[in-house]
Amino acid sequence: MYMPYTTNPHLPKVRRDTVLLVRRGWSIRKAARYVGVNPGTVCRWVKKAPADGRLVIPTQSSRPKTSPQTLPRQMIKAIIQQRQGRRRCGQVIHQELLRQGVKVSLSSVQRTLDRCGLLKKRSLWKRPHDATPRPIPAYSGALMQTDTVHIIAPDGKRIYIYTLIDLYSRWAYAEAVEQISAQTSVEFIRRAKVKASFAFKMIQTDHGSEFSVWFTHALWRANIGHRHSRVRQSNDNAHIERFNRTIQEECLDRTIHTLKAFRRALTQYLPYYNAERLHMGINYQTPLEVLRSY
Repeated sequence: MYMPYTTNPHLPKVRRDTVLLVRRGWSIRKAARYVGVNPGTVCRWVKKAPADGRLVIPTQSSRPKTSPQTLPRQMIKAIIQQRQGRRRCGQVIHQELLRQGVKVSLSSVQRTLDRCGLLKKRSLWKRPHDATPRPIPAYSGALMQTDTVHIIAPDGKRIYIYTLIDLYSRWAYAEAVEQISAQTSVEFIRRAKVKASFAFKMIQTDHGSEFSVWFTHALWRANIGHRHSRVRQSNDNAHIERFNRTIQEECLDRTIHTLKAFRRALTQYLPYYNAERLHMGINYQTPLEVLRSY
């Protein structure tokens, strides 16, 4: 690893030109004032410059030739062998070496693994995990979950079903669409708001591309919060996943797999689901009964 004094790519040429000025009759101090450096620096450039003066003076590395705290080669080899064996993390490797009588600090183990390219680093392109707190669904609209169901039609095309459910009242809404995108998701939420009798405060989704940052910002402009479920935590979206199963078993699976048929079936099924179907999770009430009693 090279650590230059400067990262300016033009400095080697500046050194060469300054030396040429001195050789043409300029004094050291005048040349130093001209380029804005110390006169002693110009003296060193003159000593290091080639005789013909046509070559640039490269930037030398500031890396020390020796280091009194460098780990012995045997210790570095032991760290690498422990890593390549079971692929354990640096903390475990540190404890294993201590048990073997090898005295080394955890930071030295981590630096050695990093220098050898044996650490698995986080991708710069990976989307960070959502830190928005999960609200308590104490009233209608406090927390809602939405998702998409992908269904293969007989002709091989995909039909997408947008689904949404309110965790407090279990009120639900669904639509069949040809394509999914962040814009389509926002339009679905807007139509669901028109159908609902309460305001939407927070919507939770998975990490699908149809619920991207553009979707989040669009909801913010509509005064609706958005949070993503935790990675590899399927229980976070348990309510919408159960609704997806219910709507497929009781409606979609009994319908011809065409977009037109799905839209007609959902128009008939959703009033039944919200106004007539009893739900065990809300004490054998219907979602509309919960909304009226709220």
